[in-house]
Amino acid sequence: MKLLEETIARIPPLDDAAMRLARERLLNHPATDGLGKLRDVIVHYAGITGKSTPEPSKKCTIICCADHGIAALHTSAYPSETTAQMTANYLISRGAAANAFANFAASDLLVVNMGIAGNTMDIPGLVDRHIAEGTENFTLGPAMTREQAVQAVETGIKLVSACAENGYNCFLPGEMGISNTAASAAICAVCCGISPEEATGRGTNISDERLQEKISVVRRGLEVNRPDPEDGIDVLAKVGGFEFGCIAGIVLGAAANKSLVLLDGFNSSAAALIAVALAPRCRDYLMASHISAEKGHKAVLQKLGLSPWMNLRLRLGEGCGAAISSSMLDAAVHAYLTLDENDDVEFKQEQMPAEPPTVTDKTFNFYLRTMPTLDKQSMMLCQSRIDNLAKPLECLGYLEQIAVELSGILADERPETELGFTLLCFSKGNSLKHPQKQLINAFAEHAKAEVLLACLRPELPPTAAFDFGRVTAEDITFGTPIIGIALTEASPTDPIGTKAAKLRQALLDENGNLLYAADEFLSHIPKELKSDAAAIMGAMIAAAHNSSLILLDDEATEIIARYTEALCPDIKPYILHIQPALLQLGIKTAGGITACLGKKLVDAALHMLNDMKTFAETSVPVANDGPGVRRQSKPSTPSGRHVPGEE
Repeated sequence: MKLLEETIARIPPLDDAAMRLARERLLNHPATDGLGKLRDVIVHYAGITGKSTPEPSKKCTIICCADHGIAALHTSAYPSETTAQMTANYLISRGAAANAFANFAASDLLVVNMGIAGNTMDIPGLVDRHIAEGTENFTLGPAMTREQAVQAVETGIKLVSACAENGYNCFLPGEMGISNTAASAAICAVCCGISPEEATGRGTNISDERLQEKISVVRRGLEVNRPDPEDGIDVLAKVGGFEFGCIAGIVLGAAANKSLVLLDGFNSSAAALIAVALAPRCRDYLMASHISAEKGHKAVLQKLGLSPWMNLRLRLGEGCGAAISSSMLDAAVHAYLTLDENDDVEFKQEQMPAEPPTVTDKTFNFYLRTMPTLDKQSMMLCQSRIDNLAKPLECLGYLEQIAVELSGILADERPETELGFTLLCFSKGNSLKHPQKQLINAFAEHAKAEVLLACLRPELPPTAAFDFGRVTAEDITFGTPIIGIALTEASPTDPIGTKAAKLRQALLDENGNLLYAADEFLSHIPKELKSDAAAIMGAMIAAAHNSSLILLDDEATEIIARYTEALCPDIKPYILHIQPALLQLGIKTAGGITACLGKKLVDAALHMLNDMKTFAETSVPVANDGPGVRRQSKPSTPSGRHVPGEE
């Protein structure tokens, strides 16, 4: 208990001086005005680290593993021995989501045994902080003793303190423990003051019948134990788990060491409720990576006062969402650190021809009527592999959808991890000034994107702009499978988001719906934006026609894309809508920043597809409840390798 008390006493407030200097530096660069939440993240990160010019993060993903007594009540789609088998997967097979997303984020990975039932002596590299053979069944009494709860929290503190001594300053906590979403639901219900029905979700994608049983387990646990929401140790001891205590300790230890904790999903956020109940100041050292598909997560984030960066419909607690958000933090910090560089950035440029080409309806209709279809066989094989990766069914949400659609676009059931990416940015003349170029270049570097600045001639008719966009994108996508398509503002002096605001006013109603028929919307666009819209349309149609994935950028490109999709529905599978569909960062800056962040989502999806291993390649059991029973299996060839699509 002494370590816990000392750690809480050492948690400092955020560094106001560092935050002020960071804020002033950003204000000196108006080009950053449209970065939305990322701008606040930079200032917040400066306050956490105490450095107005923070260094790039050094990340550690810590997966805390423990069993739960309530697993005997069948609240999960997987048997209790899965905890030990998944722990082996992290360190022997190295084929779990935690491995894949740590690889993606360039994060080191630490796996900790907090209370796995069974022998784990043969798992190399496992950090043994075993407290007991799992918790007790909390429907019959407390999950653990108060002393064990303190021990679990202090274990997390010690782990983080050791990491901080080695230079780590960004922690991505994750967990593994069958039935731990039932424990999270109980913590959520008591700390947020909501009912078991409101707090309890499907976890490992369980059936309706098992969900009702799970809700009943949570209700009985709360009735039997009556945990005190004001006492974090009491909540942990009565309805928590050892891994929750460890994550709470990670939060407290990180705060005491002026380090950031990027919360993953429902479970890590529930553990953060315990930490905040013990030390409210530690809330300042938290950021929320995403809003989980788990039912109670929204209430938990509201209680913590945190706003998520993404909505990817994830429901897996292995640090996946935290890894993606850590990459976005890296991008923001990289951009911030380049703001004062004096070297001018020079992008490759393509000038629109001075003489307008002859563009007929025949040319336009050719592209619309000959749009290729996705390769269904590749998509089926890709989906089968994803279903049979060692994880609950459909737990990686939109990342699974991105991977499957990309496999259909490329006619490749397993596209490689590092795919080429070009950012095509349409500009009127040389309208980009140094600070804007610096910002775009920083995000493009982080996304490993080549940048092509396509210079329009607004005095020419929209048909010429359409053809310029078509030809330019066609040239790019003959050799590049992923293209980002963006605009810049008309003038460096225009307020950020000017084009988007004009298009929104001209083309959308007050509810954001399309006002006009697709074949007439160009006539309603302000004259000065017709060439922008036409060029974007031409680029999207040509890129899709060449079977490339299209990453959209700011609201202006989103609006044009929606009308293009209405005009040519066959183009829809080739377009990835990034913000606000997936990212919730409020970025208004044009020029490809959002598209570059979208490329990191694609990269994460491909790491999932390529780095994770199937049930057949591991010792992990398949689901015994819910839709996973029908779609997960462990077939193998004589060589022992999984064959996607076999049943």
